[in-house]
Amino acid sequence: MTTPKLPDAVAPDQVPVAADPSGWVLGADDDTLAWALADAELPSLLPALAYLTRDLSLVDPELRPPGLLSPVVLPQAGMPIGVQRRARELALATLRRLRDPRRRPTGPPTPAELRQMIEFVTGEVDDDHMPLLTYELGLPEAVGAPGWRKDEVAPSRPFFVVVIGAGMSGLAVAHRLRQANVPFVVIERNDDVGGVWLENSYPGCRLDTSNFNYSYSFAQKADWAEQFTTRGTILEYFQDVADRLAIRPHIRFGTRVRRLDFDEGAAKWSVTLQRPDGTDEVIEAQAVVSAVGQLNQPNMPDIAGIDRFAGPSWHTARWRHDVDLTGRRVAVIGTGASAYQVIPSIAATVGSLVVFQRSAPWMMPTPAYHEPIPSGLRWLFANVPHYHRWFRFYQFWTSVEGRRAFSEVDPAWDGPESVSARNEQLRLQLVEHLRRQYEDRPDLLGKVVPHYPPYAKRMLRDNGVWAATLKQPNVALVTEPIECIVERGVRTRDGATHEVDVIMYGTGFAARDFLGTMSVTGRGGADLHEQWAGDPRALYGITVPNFPNLFCLYGPNTNLVVNGSLFLFSECAAHYTLACIHLLLRSGAKAMDPRWEVVEAYNARIDAANRRMAWGIDGVTNWYKNERGRVTQNWPLSTIEYWNVTRAPALADYELI
Repeated sequence: MTTPKLPDAVAPDQVPVAADPSGWVLGADDDTLAWALADAELPSLLPALAYLTRDLSLVDPELRPPGLLSPVVLPQAGMPIGVQRRARELALATLRRLRDPRRRPTGPPTPAELRQMIEFVTGEVDDDHMPLLTYELGLPEAVGAPGWRKDEVAPSRPFFVVVIGAGMSGLAVAHRLRQANVPFVVIERNDDVGGVWLENSYPGCRLDTSNFNYSYSFAQKADWAEQFTTRGTILEYFQDVADRLAIRPHIRFGTRVRRLDFDEGAAKWSVTLQRPDGTDEVIEAQAVVSAVGQLNQPNMPDIAGIDRFAGPSWHTARWRHDVDLTGRRVAVIGTGASAYQVIPSIAATVGSLVVFQRSAPWMMPTPAYHEPIPSGLRWLFANVPHYHRWFRFYQFWTSVEGRRAFSEVDPAWDGPESVSARNEQLRLQLVEHLRRQYEDRPDLLGKVVPHYPPYAKRMLRDNGVWAATLKQPNVALVTEPIECIVERGVRTRDGATHEVDVIMYGTGFAARDFLGTMSVTGRGGADLHEQWAGDPRALYGITVPNFPNLFCLYGPNTNLVVNGSLFLFSECAAHYTLACIHLLLRSGAKAMDPRWEVVEAYNARIDAANRRMAWGIDGVTNWYKNERGRVTQNWPLSTIEYWNVTRAPALADYELI
């Protein structure tokens, strides 16, 4: 057998395709199939082939990988070599059969058959999970669309929606509004879609979540070139979604929302806009959807003398492309997600680099973090119908609940730097990974091992590039606290002055300041920012008392750390928002306002659950908490709970106006 002579990585438009118009594999010879299967991700390929053929022997429990819910990612999910060999043999025989149209099944799998295929990935699940899992799989492809249209429910009633922001959440709700034929406009301050992926253009910017998981269920993509794609590619994805789903004509670019004012008599929102020319305009809407997100306002640290520095300085989210770093002395303050990507990307260009670290990040070993998807796997995505959906589903499931258990607090556990036996198991694995990387640099090892539980702060991805960068002779890692910024550089508490030409701040975002760039006035003159007072709360992260028909997507307590998908949560919030609009149109009510007692009870439950997670324990600081120590950002419960509560609003939760 001769292996086809193909390059290790091929461009998206160069992946060899051998499919007939109906989407079935056709014409690929045995050599090509064997070559592609060598790169296959078997835990998702087997159910994909079972879906195509309805051959349940492909999802025999004896083939199921044992490491699907491992605390660290295992190749082929820990499938033994012998089982891998058998799986590839079965896959090859199946693909060979599929070349013959006469041997293809007719009709989709039955619900019972589909459940067996899903449970090959998930293990046994209850009936409550099946709608969620089918939704994320995206089969049939129309799953999740609103089952109603405004012109059928209330054709003569005026109902206009203003969506603020054309990032991830804004595009999701815009798509659902279009499907329901609800009139709307999206107000976007930038000149294009993409939100944080448009604004963050720093060197090395890329996803640290699999892009298969970081994509819409209704706009899945088969031809990703990398599994953790670069900023440019994910931005192109958003741009393509806006074009392909005809959302772009509904967007007003270069326009800002300055004020939101609720008119109680008319039950309308007055939305004050700032046009691109700087002049104001007021439009009215029956509902407003905030899709501004949590990571849209850069956070500058409170460091004495920050304005005294004589050279150029900037936050990573506002990158200065006009400053040439070649040969310059550069300081980067912070080692969070953005700085972690910037530092290896500029180290070879700058003359010297000083990295100021307040606390070391935990890093999940991910050897293929910067690698292209193997060519054979990409061929399979292009040629095996729905394989990319099953691969995405597999990525989704391993992040839904699989690692949540490793962040849960065991009240009886007394480990000093962990919160449970499982959390300690993960910590020891991660520490050993670091020890292997820094065995030749014990001086660095003491600085890079965190002294807090895994998942107490954001976990980063590690493919060895970080360690290699810190070991470079022109790079210094400083852990002494910063005292102040001086004209020539950064002074630390030990009295040392680190002279630099450029300072970059990788210091995160003002995540708790939801809707912070605009004033928001609700019922009885209530001021949203005074009501929240740095402690934002909303029912399911979506609706806020005193602010009827204001819906927040990616709102308070909907950020995710170890379980779920931000895209799923945004789609859930969009679904709930559409369900609320549907309720208003059906009932004839003008507006809906969540009841205080409901919101308070809900937040009490969220707060109690957050205290039982690694990121909510006392003594740990992170961007998830406000100044009072309350976690305002994260969702601490299971994914299925958010799915269930966002299916439809409960009438008892609201006052209808």
